[in-house]
Amino acid sequence: MTTLLEIADYRLAFDTFDGTHHVLDGIDLRLDAGETLGVVGETGCGKSVLARSLLQLNPSPPARVVSGAIRFRGEDLLRLEEAALRRLRGRAIAMVFQDPASYLNPLLAVATQMEDAIRGQDSAAGGRPRPRRAARALAAELLSAVGLPEPQRLLASHPHQLSGGMRQRVLIAMALAGEPALLVADEPTTALDVTVQAQVLALIDGLVRARGLALMLISHDLGVVSASCARVAVMYAGTVVEEAPTPELIARPLHPYAQGLIAAVPDLGRPEAKPRGMPGSIPSLLHPPSGCRFHPRCPLASERCRVEKPLRRTLLPGRSVACHHATP
Repeated sequence: MTTLLEIADYRLAFDTFDGTHHVLDGIDLRLDAGETLGVVGETGCGKSVLARSLLQLNPSPPARVVSGAIRFRGEDLLRLEEAALRRLRGRAIAMVFQDPASYLNPLLAVATQMEDAIRGQDSAAGGRPRPRRAARALAAELLSAVGLPEPQRLLASHPHQLSGGMRQRVLIAMALAGEPALLVADEPTTALDVTVQAQVLALIDGLVRARGLALMLISHDLGVVSASCARVAVMYAGTVVEEAPTPELIARPLHPYAQGLIAAVPDLGRPEAKPRGMPGSIPSLLHPPSGCRFHPRCPLASERCRVEKPLRRTLLPGRSVACHHATP
């Protein structure tokens, strides 16, 4: 497979009045062309910050890259000028954000917003923006592609006239306008009810397969990831603690944190097996724990865990884990 995205020892800090928050601490991930990767973890573990880092969307200040590289098709995105990043945003890499109401202007019709996005991508690519009539025709095609009926009527609507699921589909359509190679979906089903969640996930899965896209799906929901991604990376407090093929991780997690996440999910096939919560909470990244960041909550923690940060190591084919005590 051709490597599309490679994140190597990426570290990001937020400099605030309180001090420096060590938000991402040595992220290593790889995504091949056409591959699907889920990134899961509790709220506050750095998933969305990582997603926005791909196109340098974290505001700076306070965000500051400490070290590392994010390579897309071999080119380090951290070294690109703003004009070069604009050419990538929406075209090579597109993002779908978790709250469509925040990313659609309530004062403008859907047509205006989609046309502006399409014409803006034309300009960023160095070409002349297509006429608005042509941009509107493409917008209608994209709305049809994401399963929205009567696209002309929807184009004339304002965001408040659409349901949450319809607004999310509009954002997905806008993300597809530049024909990207990588789609980054940041909690795309968070604000939706269960039925609409399933519809949006099925839509994303179909688009990924039909268009040959690579997908990075950010979620705190293991069920969402297991239904959509072939591989999953588990994040905790700014680090990747385990990476594995999704079915293998669900069946047999190796890291104590991944084990805790799965134990907290109800098993509908075994109603007698009650879900178990993990003690404690995500630590402050202003003063993160020494050694392994999970050790204050870990049932296996030893003195070594408190003083020595575990490095990710391969325990089984295709599976890596950052834990001193994990065994195959």
